[in-house]
Amino acid sequence: MTSTLGKIGIWRISTQLDPELAVEVEKLGYGTIWIGGSPPADLELAERLLDATERITVATGIVNIWNSDPQTVAESYHRIAAKHPNRFVLGIGAGHREMTDTYTKPYQALVDYLDRLDAAGVPQSGRVLAALGPKVLKLAGDRAAGAHPYLTVPAHTRHAREILGDAPLLAPEQKVVLDTDPDRARATGRATVGMYLNLGNYTRNLLRYGFTDEDVAQPGSDRLIDAVALHGSAAEIAEGINAHLDAGANHVSIQALGDAPLPTYRALAEALR
Repeated sequence: MTSTLGKIGIWRISTQLDPELAVEVEKLGYGTIWIGGSPPADLELAERLLDATERITVATGIVNIWNSDPQTVAESYHRIAAKHPNRFVLGIGAGHREMTDTYTKPYQALVDYLDRLDAAGVPQSGRVLAALGPKVLKLAGDRAAGAHPYLTVPAHTRHAREILGDAPLLAPEQKVVLDTDPDRARATGRATVGMYLNLGNYTRNLLRYGFTDEDVAQPGSDRLIDAVALHGSAAEIAEGINAHLDAGANHVSIQALGDAPLPTYRALAEALR
């Protein structure tokens, strides 16, 4: 799995992805494209991105279990895996209580969903879980290939590795802003991070790793924004990405913030060589 993903990938909301961007990202040497924003169960976008490219892996980050029927997801997985062997990873997760009317007992719902995927023949090696807290991190190691945490810091990566053990995949997402003006870069970071500070699973997780109630209150302290939306030169951002790898990540997916992602991905592809 790790060799399939490569060490560095990109993370983009599904509406910000198209085959042309996928081709360019593959040419830059990135290992994986993560499709964010709860892509639908038909996984049609993943198939289009794979059809347009030759080597890069495509992963979902993540399919939401509350609005994607597991049987349909399994059928989509098998369709794509047969067409593009070893190039697709199914990421699933329970989303957010604040955004799902039917959100009850999310841990058991994840277990039940995994049971349905098992019954439909989706292999453990082909799926990962969105995981932040210890219980779901352990589930990710026991019932999937590993974990894909979102909006985290290297301290979380280090703790997640301790929970997962050595073998499972650990692939955190990291937001970045290629801008050496701190005020402007923080404003760009806050424009995206702010929405997540209304979601309890993220704020509770950040509080576990050294941040305070004041840090996670809207619009987010400078200290918080600097950590979860790395900014500066490509070399400075690369140091922050490598901090996740040094803490135990196998792979880091980079979410470039701002209006034009390609200059960021080009600069970081060079800085991370």
